[in-house]
Amino acid sequence: MRLDQNEKRFGYTYSRKIGSRARLALLAAGILAPAVLLWGCAGIVSGQNSQAPPPPPAYSLSGTISPAAGGNGTTVTLSGAGNATTTANSSGAFTFTGLANGTYTLTPSRTGYTFSPTSQNVTVNGATVTGVSFTATQQTNPTYSISGTISPAAGGNGAIVTLSGAAVASTTANSSGNYTFTGLSNGAYAVTPSRTGYTFSPTSQSATVSGANVTGVDFTATAQVAPTYSISGTISPTAGGSGATVTLSGAASGSTTANSSGVYTFTGLANGAYTVTPSNTGYTFTPVNQSVTVNGANVGSVNFTATSQQAHSAALSWTASTSTVSGYNVYRGTVSGGPYTLISSSLVTGLSYTDTAVQSGVTYYYVTTAVDSSGNESVDSNQVTAVIP
Repeated sequence: MRLDQNEKRFGYTYSRKIGSRARLALLAAGILAPAVLLWGCAGIVSGQNSQAPPPPPAYSLSGTISPAAGGNGTTVTLSGAGNATTTANSSGAFTFTGLANGTYTLTPSRTGYTFSPTSQNVTVNGATVTGVSFTATQQTNPTYSISGTISPAAGGNGAIVTLSGAAVASTTANSSGNYTFTGLSNGAYAVTPSRTGYTFSPTSQSATVSGANVTGVDFTATAQVAPTYSISGTISPTAGGSGATVTLSGAASGSTTANSSGVYTFTGLANGAYTVTPSNTGYTFTPVNQSVTVNGANVGSVNFTATSQQAHSAALSWTASTSTVSGYNVYRGTVSGGPYTLISSSLVTGLSYTDTAVQSGVTYYYVTTAVDSSGNESVDSNQVTAVIP
């Protein structure tokens, strides 16, 4: 009786001919089937909840550069919300794809052409953008540039860079060692840097302009350790050269003393023009001085001849004053009639005086005065002349 009730409960109607074992098996299957179905549905619901959100939409941006002859092969650069480059096709058409919303800048470039406008700002906002147009104009006699850097900046700063070849020009590298030559036509050029106190590697470079700017013509500057040189010579005979003072003037100044053989040397000299002058008491020198130019090498044999000066003197004498005097003063001048200069260091009590401080080839004029015991001095005597040979 209970079995019949269960059959009705689960909606099954079975023939009474089915055995008791079969009826129990079907009953178990009926109980398990809904449970399996329920477990399977729960698994499906869980899988749907773990799926990733869909990717944001992407758009495209396109345009044309006309005429086609100018647009064909033009490079178009995209910047702003994204960065990319593309090349316009033979019709001058270009396209950028996969762009997100945002503001972009489009800039075309092609050697030998200018573009109008030079660039355009375009905003992508939920839709593809088309019809971004440019006009290409071919340049008449286009020109190009050659540029580079001289490093380190300490050596490049202020360096003079010379251009030769298809054109001649010069420019000065800036504080970073950068230089540029502009307005150049196609052709072969040579670039050469220079700066005092520096050498450059390479010393010069060839650069060929052929329808495009030339960059990276670089050099390395190396500071020179400044070389120095010497000037030397001999003063003869040794009697006049030994101990002579030799003075250097011009690009540098200094003095040295000739050794016992009359040899002298100046060292540590830079390139330049100098004058060498010897002196020694009692001697004259031939030549009086010499001009010497140092130019990348030592200079020797700057020689002089010393000639002993002959001692000269002027012997003076006079008649005694008719008055009583304490002594006489002796005066000398180099112009007849004066003015005269007192040369006797004290009153001369005798009637003669020898002047040993005279020079060869000079004419002197002398007068004397008488001085009494009160210090009163007479008028000048008559003038006498002494010609020193």
